[in-house]
Amino acid sequence: MTSTGGKGARAAGGKAERKAEREAQDEIDREHMGRCLDLAEPYRGRTAPNPLVGCVIVDRAGKVIAEGAHRGPGTDHAEIVALKKLKGKAPGATLYVNLEPCNHHGRTPPCAPVVRDSGVARVVIGLEDPIEGHAGGIEVLRRARIKVAVGVLADECEQANRPFLTWSMSHRPAFTLKAAITLDGKIATISGLSKWITGPYARQDVMRLRNEHDAVLVGIGTVLADDPWLTARVPDGRDPIRIVIDTHLRTPPAAHLLPRKTGPRTIVVCGPEAPARREAALVAKGAEIWRLATHRNGRIDLRPLGKMLADIGIMAVLVEGGGEIHAYMMAHGLADELVIYLAPKVVGGPAKTWVGGKGLASLTSAHKFIFDSDPVDLAGDLRITAVRAPIPEPPPMDDPD
Repeated sequence: MTSTGGKGARAAGGKAERKAEREAQDEIDREHMGRCLDLAEPYRGRTAPNPLVGCVIVDRAGKVIAEGAHRGPGTDHAEIVALKKLKGKAPGATLYVNLEPCNHHGRTPPCAPVVRDSGVARVVIGLEDPIEGHAGGIEVLRRARIKVAVGVLADECEQANRPFLTWSMSHRPAFTLKAAITLDGKIATISGLSKWITGPYARQDVMRLRNEHDAVLVGIGTVLADDPWLTARVPDGRDPIRIVIDTHLRTPPAAHLLPRKTGPRTIVVCGPEAPARREAALVAKGAEIWRLATHRNGRIDLRPLGKMLADIGIMAVLVEGGGEIHAYMMAHGLADELVIYLAPKVVGGPAKTWVGGKGLASLTSAHKFIFDSDPVDLAGDLRITAVRAPIPEPPPMDDPD
């Protein structure tokens, strides 16, 4: 006769064993999902308006048998790239992908039915697709009795596709504010000199940022002060679209950033009263002129610009200043991320800072951000990154008596 104590010990042992198995499987899932993100990362800045997606397929024995990544609009999605390496069949395998397989027909057919018909036994997904009409892939798979796990490395998957998520849910690009500053927050000396606050390694890192963003945006003050090229001088790089905020069309026709016949697309955004003759001079140099409404203070309203940029498939914009543009983006809730290059120098005095505007009187009103990674040493300069802090939910209120 078996004792009750013996049964309890075996049950406890079985429970502990199952827990250990689940934890081991969770670790395996995280490892493969991390690989999906690694596969997708090289295509940052190339996929708009599509997301960054990587895929890993693992057989029953736990061996990786195929990998894939989405390279850009009109090309196969990551799941299809990986499954094609297996001639479309992966019986009993587990497929990992950082975004839900789509269930709509766009430039390419939907992925979910192809995944379903491949014979996979399990699909592990990082994030659900946020676009209404694109989702439904999870339901397609579950209807076919395929096991589906969702939310593996969800925070990392969300961070990797922050521009896509902003574009799809807010219908505007994600704006990253970039500045090279001294220890006292200056972007130039009192005489206006800004070359160079940071060293060559930090400046080369800016080239990487430009290469990874769909567009770069500056104000007319930066154009007149620095005459920048705004190019991405990296191997196999491509120059982003250039956007200039220029209410009165003061951009010189000889400015370096104008495309002329062969340069990247350049959009100059001006107010409705900007002179037609200046528009003609810039159009002759290859620029597009977008006329937008202005606020009562005469500054261009950039919120409609966000929608217009989203409409042409721009998901990620690098805002390189100056200080007035940065202040505007902060004030209007358009500063999604910060990339600050901090040089160990001090200028002092009334030199310009990287955020202009009128300033705030109360610290409780300060624009709040969260550091999202450790500082990176770039041969003496530091790169500091932060994301906008979420707006806290208001406290619950009791019903009145």
